[in-house]
Parts: sequence; structure tokens; C-alpha cells
Amino acid sequence: MRLTRLFAGIGGLSILAIMLVTVASVTLRGVLGRPIPGDYELVEIGSAIAIFCFLPWCQATGGNVVVDFFTQKAGPRLIHLLDAMGDLLYLAIAVLLLWRLTLGGVEMHEYDEQTMVLRLPVWWSFFIVLPAMALLVTTCAATVLGHLRGVRA
Repeated sequence: MRLTRLFAGIGGLSILAIMLVTVASVTLRGVLGRPIPGDYELVEIGSAIAIFCFLPWCQATGGNVVVDFFTQKAGPRLIHLLDAMGDLLYLAIAVLLLWRLTLGGVEMHEYDEQTMVLRLPVWWSFFIVLPAMALLVTTCAATVLGHLRGVRA
């Protein structure tokens, strides 16, 4: 849980930075007629970092959307079983994403992928995104195990 909170904090700082860049760019555009160059690039990278950093916290706290219309009258064991199956599917997707993001980050580094205006290397954001995805994989595995314990109880 501490790591999920830490990453959520990093995501929050990323959102704060996005907000400050956006306010500064809009203000400069209105006052001087010149926005911050590459503000869209900064917001794009910051948004990706924030999203991936929030995913483990959301999973750990049960913050994902759940449709319980059909299970309102089900017992706790059935609900835990269904939640375990859903978390297992999410775990498989998270593992797939981690694998593909790792390969994508390596490829972006090899080809020196850069943003258009600021010429920032895109791969550097993967230093935050990949550990966040690895934490999501770990968190999904932990929630699957937690729900399976609930099925046995």
C-alpha cells in the first residue's frame, strides 16, 4: 500500500505540473500572445505518467468501476469469486501491457524518439511508467489472492 500511495503522489504531482503549465501557457497566450512552446507535449507526457501512477492505487483501494446490478442479492463468496475472476483478467491485461510497454520503451530509446517541438526524448517517461505498471501487476495479483481467500472463508 505504501508504494501505491507513493506512485499516486507522483501522479498527483504530475497533474499539478500539468495544471501549472496549462495556466502559465494560457496566461502567456492571453497577455503576450505567445504560449509556452511545447505545452501540449508536456501535458501529454504528464498525463501518461499520472494515469499509470494512479492505476495501482485505484486497484488496491477497489476504486475501479463495478457493475453490481446482477449480484446485489448474491452472497459474499460468489461476489469474491466474481471479483477474483475480474481481477485475474485485469492481471492478464496488466502483464500484457507491461511487456509491450517495456518493448516500446526500449524501441523508443533505440530510435531516439523525441517530441516534435521541444525535442524531449520520449523514452525517459518510461522510467516512471514501467515501475508503475509493474506495481499494478503486483497489486492485481494481491487482490486476486485476497478475493480467493474471501471465497474460502
